[in-house]
Amino acid sequence: MATVTKDMSIGQVLEIDRTTAPIMMEYGMHCMGCPFSQMESLEMGCAAHGTDVDELVNKLNDYLASKGE
Repeated sequence: MATVTKDMSIGQVLEIDRTTAPIMMEYGMHCMGCPFSQMESLEMGCAAHGTDVDELVNKLNDYLASKGE
């Protein structure tokens, strides 16, 4: 199973599993297709949207673990 870290880009997380998109959208990251999604880290995105990156990373990893990937 791949592990999500806060220094990964939105694009990298989507490459692991596209079904993580709704979770990231809950944290204000609605720019799945924009160029920034390939460059901006989860940490940078959360800072820009005023959300907690550690909470997001934990939620993404819990989700992936629950799928058994």
